[in-house]
Amino acid sequence: MRIWRFFFAVMAISSALLVAQGTLAAEPIRVGVTASLTGTYAAPGSDLFEGLKMWAHDVNARGALLGREVEIVYYDDESDPATSAQLYERLISDDEVDLLIGPYSSDVTLAASEVAERQNFPMVSGSASATDIWARGYRNIFQVATPADRYMDLLLESASNAGLTSIALPHAGSDFPREVARGVRTKAGTLGMKIVFDEEYREDSTDFTDLVRRLKATHPDLVIGGTYLKDSIAFVREAKRQNFSPKALAFTVGPALVEFGDALGPDADGILGVVGWMRSGNVPMAYDFSFRYKEITGRNAGVHAAYGYAAGQVLEAAVRLANSLDRDAVRQQLREMKFGSLMGRYRVEDSGRQVEKETFVMQWQDGRRLLVLPRQLRDSQIIYPLKLWSER
Repeated sequence: MRIWRFFFAVMAISSALLVAQGTLAAEPIRVGVTASLTGTYAAPGSDLFEGLKMWAHDVNARGALLGREVEIVYYDDESDPATSAQLYERLISDDEVDLLIGPYSSDVTLAASEVAERQNFPMVSGSASATDIWARGYRNIFQVATPADRYMDLLLESASNAGLTSIALPHAGSDFPREVARGVRTKAGTLGMKIVFDEEYREDSTDFTDLVRRLKATHPDLVIGGTYLKDSIAFVREAKRQNFSPKALAFTVGPALVEFGDALGPDADGILGVVGWMRSGNVPMAYDFSFRYKEITGRNAGVHAAYGYAAGQVLEAAVRLANSLDRDAVRQQLREMKFGSLMGRYRVEDSGRQVEKETFVMQWQDGRRLLVLPRQLRDSQIIYPLKLWSER
């Protein structure tokens, strides 16, 4: 009897250990992020968050990461840099997350990445593009998107080849649009194009009555707006009201969003947008991602959803290559690895700045967002000059 009691005791202890080990193994890998679910960046920020959630779902459906499911731990940063920084402190210190994804937008990421650097915690940024984020000598912020100062290169080359020579450059007063404007100035100079209007406005501006009037007086061939969503919509409405119809009208952020077309209707047609991703851009799994995203959300996938998904993919690849959640090992892989994500090529400099990713140019045509550049991937030819409201 003593032998059997000993046997059952051993079995009970072993079972308890197995249960404990199983419980430990079942603890999820916690990925921390702040998302701009409200505030100025709510539309693109919410899309980015939906893309990130879809990545986590796909990882878990494939059998998890390092044998553990992935859980997204998030807070709404309200599109505010200071709020985001405080919340990343909470994610690291209080929530004790295992991995970090950066927030939406360059100015919010600039603040959030200071926390990541101070805590020596690697962070993957899906959307931030302003080059000053990667000019501080930091070791813990890694870029997936195209640097902002190269954002407009493809569009400018096309416009120059089409005979457009003068540029108006209105831009919002935050990090990303400022960097886009700086890149436009440099590229325009190399192409022999002249900037006839160059002015920064407040980021929350929606009244462009005076700005469009003064800009119109310079008779630019091409208007490049360093914008977000609400300001790009407001600019187009004011341009129509003043019957201002340049040969080409292009914006950042706004035209890539479904909300842009919803707000403007037929007035969106002809307007150009420069984006980091499109379904027809010949990148891995683009059509599958787009189809499944619409099944889940009821909306067509745009670039910001792809930013979120690709940030997850890049972080996942680094963890798998490191075979560990050790921060030093993950950081080393993020700095050294080459990877093809939903966004395209990932390869960074020692600073973490992206060196491989290129942008696409899209144009609203007949109520749809169509890829028009590069030529070898296009859905449709780019329309020069634009057929805007004055010609309809």
